[in-house]
Amino acid sequence: MISVRGGAAGREVAAGGTAGRARRAVGRFRRGRLFGLLRRFGPLVVPVLLSIVDALLVNGLEMALELGVSVVAAAALLLRRRWPLLVFLVTLPGLYIGYIWFAPMIALYTLAASPLLGSAPTGGTPGRVRARLGVCALLLVTAHFLPYPISDFEPTAYRENTLVLIDACVTSAAPIALGLLVRTRRELASRVEDLTRSLRREDRLLAERVKATERARLAREMHDVVAHQVSLISLQAGAVQVSTADEAAREGARTIRELSVRTLEELRHMVGVLRAAGGDARDTGEPAPQPSLDELPRLIELSALDVTYEGPAADGDGDARAVAGAGAGRPRGTRTVERAAFRTVQEALTNVRKHAPGARVRVRVDAVELGAPGGAGAAERAREGLRVEIRNGPPDATAPVPALPGGGHGLVGLRERAQSLGGTLEARPTSEGGFVVRAEFPYGAG
Repeated sequence: MISVRGGAAGREVAAGGTAGRARRAVGRFRRGRLFGLLRRFGPLVVPVLLSIVDALLVNGLEMALELGVSVVAAAALLLRRRWPLLVFLVTLPGLYIGYIWFAPMIALYTLAASPLLGSAPTGGTPGRVRARLGVCALLLVTAHFLPYPISDFEPTAYRENTLVLIDACVTSAAPIALGLLVRTRRELASRVEDLTRSLRREDRLLAERVKATERARLAREMHDVVAHQVSLISLQAGAVQVSTADEAAREGARTIRELSVRTLEELRHMVGVLRAAGGDARDTGEPAPQPSLDELPRLIELSALDVTYEGPAADGDGDARAVAGAGAGRPRGTRTVERAAFRTVQEALTNVRKHAPGARVRVRVDAVELGAPGGAGAAERAREGLRVEIRNGPPDATAPVPALPGGGHGLVGLRERAQSLGGTLEARPTSEGGFVVRAEFPYGAG
């Protein structure tokens, strides 16, 4: 019993291995070049071979004329997809003289299924298509019904002529019906595909509209919540500024009020953009003025950090080259680049305030010559741009750490902004225990 079971199991394993090898062999054949050639040229060549075999079986090698026109009709099938009507007409002598069936039936089927028959250059209205197919069917019936030579026709052979006529009608109707069926199926598949693409596009537009509506709703809620809180901060700071006699406290309250006003202006601008994207642009108003390098000294002053600034307006006369835009000849994209530089400094100072309280900070802004990306030629290697570097030292151990929230997306957003302008951003710790953020923005990319 054990040996019998073992033998059966061995046969099952052997059969499974044989089946697996057969599947792998079939898979290799289907992936091979030969299968690709057969799949591409088989539907074109096989009907020609069948028609040649039909001609040889019907006429033999002795009937030169009949065999000649039959072979010509069979060979013409190679061009049936490009000129279906002409090929069908060429196959009719093969039916009339050589009594072959395959070539004219295949040609008529190709004509009925061909999209060229209903194309615009041929005037392919449904009525004209049906008329052309009717004429072709009548020609095939005539070539099949009438004998060669015509002198052999017997009008009084009613029974035989009726059977031949019925046979001719079936011979012409069958390929037309099959061709129209294939053509209709192909058109339906194309329409279903178009409908599927249209539905996907409508779904995508609907999803985008839902997202835009949700964005507008969030914008309204953000405006209601944040604007209310910031307004209260501004009012409380104003009350402190009026009521206190301490000059330092009054200056701090004035700074808080100024920051609150700037925050509300930028909040109004962002809410307006979100509402416009959500299809509600009624109360957006004019966009708020966007920051530039001219406002960096004031940003640093309001940051309440120990910052050394080297850049535009750092001294009395400023650095006209670093400003790179003071005057009518400012490079293209200057405002966009300066706004990106401003946001980089703003985010870096915020990170210093969060993670390195009490640290000394150095902010440097320079106009530089940047290398062109992709290994450009020497003539195009120099590009005018802007470099921003924010470097801070180690934090002060005695300074209190503020409990400020953070999402961890600040540097990611700065890097994406720099890359969108064709620039770069580097952020890394230093050997002294501090941190450095360096960004380069090319002019002309903004």
